[in-house]
Amino acid sequence: MAINNSIKYNDLGLDNKTTPGNYRALNKDGSFNVIKANISLLGRLNVYHWLVNMSWTRFFIMVFVAYLLVNFLFGYLYYIIGVEHLSGIRANTKLEEFKEAFFFSSQTITTLGYGRVAPVGTLTSIVTAFQSLLGLLSFALATGLLYGRFSKPTARIRYSKNGVIAPYEDINAFMFRVINPQYNHLLELEVTVTLSARKLESELRDFFLLELERSNVVFLPTVWTIVHPIDKNSPLYGLSKEQVLKQDIEIIIMIKAFDESFSQTVYSKASYQGSELKWGEQFASMMTQTNTGIVVDVARLDATNPAVLNDIKQ
Repeated sequence: MAINNSIKYNDLGLDNKTTPGNYRALNKDGSFNVIKANISLLGRLNVYHWLVNMSWTRFFIMVFVAYLLVNFLFGYLYYIIGVEHLSGIRANTKLEEFKEAFFFSSQTITTLGYGRVAPVGTLTSIVTAFQSLLGLLSFALATGLLYGRFSKPTARIRYSKNGVIAPYEDINAFMFRVINPQYNHLLELEVTVTLSARKLESELRDFFLLELERSNVVFLPTVWTIVHPIDKNSPLYGLSKEQVLKQDIEIIIMIKAFDESFSQTVYSKASYQGSELKWGEQFASMMTQTNTGIVVDVARLDATNPAVLNDIKQ
């Protein structure tokens, strides 16, 4: 049975050509699975975007390595000029001379200057003046990047690892769960769910907007189970698990919300492939009530229990 082509719509800006093997336009982390080739280095260079969006671990490692490298280079330069042009040096070996030059460089680039070691002569003074200017500019840039990273609004919404095909009223439904694990408040959430499927005996793909039981909520303090009823208007109607896999289905999700902390709109994206759907499963409860309020066990976001699907007559 093929998907009903009468309800297809545009391709969301994604290519409608399929690829051999498993097709995935959107990775689990929300990034697009797109590689842009034949672009010049200057054409793809966006240092600010790269530095702001890399992980915190990589960012601090990069800053630390850059700091060591700059001081190593300037320390070596002072060493080549001659440590006799640095007053107050206390060294008996070449290694100690380089060590003194290296730490003098680290004091110069931060404009700290303890006073024991000072430049002597025109050439050394020129190098220290240039390094001081470089240090001021570098630390101003690093401070701006830190502020940009901290002030960038992001929706840290977590998605259940799998979607489920579960019983829903007298039919079945596709469901997945989302939660905001942070304590910031997300308001006026809206979700759009799109199904992408390869046409039978074709290299082209169709895209279908899935109708939802509820496409928006005002708050998200707990967990939201997003439900697409598989009725006669659904592109999933009448499809078996094998047919879903055969048509290389991908379900693409985009959530828009207002972040009260930043007073800005934020977005979150994710997707499920046909192989990431659990058939005949339903989500287990993850909330309990206590005398002080509601407890949400985030670790149970992916928890499911077996469920008997409704037998739908075609």
